[in-house]
Amino acid sequence: MANTTVSGAKAIHGQNPQYLVETVIRNRIYESNYWKEHCFALTAESLIDKALELKWIGGVYGNQRPTEFMCLLLKLLQIQPEKEILIEYLRAEEFKYLRALAAIYIRMTFRAVEVYELLEPLLKDYRKLRLRNMAGYTLTFIDEYVDSLLTEERVCDIIMPRLIKRQVLEENNDIGPRKSRLLDALEGRSDDESNRSRSRSRSRSKSLVRSPTSRSSSLNEGSRYISRSRSRSRSRSGSVTSFRSRSRSISPDRMETDLPT
Repeated sequence: MANTTVSGAKAIHGQNPQYLVETVIRNRIYESNYWKEHCFALTAESLIDKALELKWIGGVYGNQRPTEFMCLLLKLLQIQPEKEILIEYLRAEEFKYLRALAAIYIRMTFRAVEVYELLEPLLKDYRKLRLRNMAGYTLTFIDEYVDSLLTEERVCDIIMPRLIKRQVLEENNDIGPRKSRLLDALEGRSDDESNRSRSRSRSRSKSLVRSPTSRSSSLNEGSRYISRSRSRSRSRSGSVTSFRSRSRSISPDRMETDLPT
């Protein structure tokens, strides 16, 4: 049957994987034209082409009509692809709607430790996503969407399975502490400031070491200049006095001979 889970599928949270979607929404998906026309006989490989055609995410809209995003999510739960395939979906950074589809599937089916390890790196992705719901179209971002998957109970009109808090996992040493980009940025700034302060202190110490020599040299130059000026003034004064003394030393005999008879 087209609506049955693939044979050999593993139970998730103790139940059929398709039962993770609520019964009302699941029946709406089975009755939708998109499910009947585009989701029939899809595989993990052919589903990628359908995911690349997505233009928005969301649960139901209008008169409780399911979105294509929700139909593909139910199809993933039905065929239950391998874990490595879902991780490759998630790593496809150029296809953001495929990445969003893999993120919600991982949140619903993987263990808590794997959920945190795989989804937390997506908090660095700030690209836009179009969300369609009962109110129409709204704009969201991948980091906000992933944060809602990790913190909220209902996403895209689906109740998320219970997720163990990260603090509990850290206390049990099941997962390491979360790396925050804000703390990394602050640490980087503090390192830069410390390096700058060190460079400034080094430049100041170098200037202090060089300043006494410069001052002594300036003093020597000043003393040289003063001594030269004094010697010149003295020499000039000496020459004037000598000239005056020469001009005044006239003998009386010459004075008499110069007078008219």
